[in-house]
Amino acid sequence: MILLDGKKISEQLLEEIKVDVEKLKSEGKKAPHLAVILVGNDPASETYVGSKVKTCERVGFKSTLIRFPSTIEESELLKRIEELNNDPDLDGFIVQSPLPKHISDDKVINAISPAKDVDGFHPENLGRVALNMPAFLPATPFGIITLLDRYNIPTVGKHCVVIGRSHIVGLPVSLLMVRNSKPGNCTVTICHSKTVDLKSHTLQADILIVATGQTESVSADMVKEGAVVVDVGISRVPDASKKSGFRLAGDVKFDEVAPKCSYITPVPGGVGPMTIASLLKNTLEGVKRKVN
Repeated sequence: MILLDGKKISEQLLEEIKVDVEKLKSEGKKAPHLAVILVGNDPASETYVGSKVKTCERVGFKSTLIRFPSTIEESELLKRIEELNNDPDLDGFIVQSPLPKHISDDKVINAISPAKDVDGFHPENLGRVALNMPAFLPATPFGIITLLDRYNIPTVGKHCVVIGRSHIVGLPVSLLMVRNSKPGNCTVTICHSKTVDLKSHTLQADILIVATGQTESVSADMVKEGAVVVDVGISRVPDASKKSGFRLAGDVKFDEVAPKCSYITPVPGGVGPMTIASLLKNTLEGVKRKVN
C-alpha cells in the first residue's frame, strides 16, 4: 500500500506556481490577484480562508479578503460580486461556503463571471468540462486528477466508481475521469444515496473516489483487493485519547481499508492540500490566458 501524499504533491505544485509568478514579475507583469468573500464567522470557513490567504502570500500572489456579516442581504452580496467581476486588477475570486440560509447558493454561483470563477462551479465552466473544452476545473476534482497523475496511476480502461454526485466533487470528477485525456479514459459509475446495493458497485472499482460526506461509511468489505482509493471526506470524530478531544476522519475506514489498497489518500493530508493548490493553479491559469 502506498499513500497518495497530497501534502507532498501540493508542496511541489506550490513551488512550481511560485516559479511561474516570479517569471511573470521578472517580465514586468503583475502578480496574480485572488479575492475571497467570507460571509459570517463559521469556524471551519475561517480556517480554510486563513490557509488560502497564507498560501497566496507564500507563492507571491496578491490576495484580498472581503468580509461580510451573516446578516448581509443577498442583493448586497450580488452587487459586490458584480463589482469584482468588473475589477480589471482581479484575476479570480471565490465565495466561501457555506452561506447563510437566506442567500441562494445558485444565485451566487451564477452571478460570478465564468472568467473569474476559479472555484470552477459556474454552469458554463462545468459545461465546458463535460465537453472537454478549456475551463476552470473545480478545485477538489482538479486536485484529485493531479494527484493520480503525479503518482502515475494508470486510468485508461479502468473502472472508476464515484460515490457522491454533488456539483462540487462527485459529478465533475466523474466527467474528468471519463474524458479522453490523461488521466481519464475510465469507465465511470456514479453511485449516490438512491443507489441499490452500493457494495456490488464499489467491489468492481479499480479506482474508488468517495465523497459521501458520511464519516467512515466505506468499509473493507466494500473495496476490492488492489484498488486505488481516494477519500474526499473530512470530519471531526470524538476521541477522548486526543488532547483536542477529537480526531480527523474521512468517509473511508482507513485502518481497515488501507491494507487492501494499492494506493490510498490519508485524512488529513490527502485531497485537502491539493484543493488549495488547485485553486491557485486556476488563478495563475487565468492570468496566463489574459497575458497570452
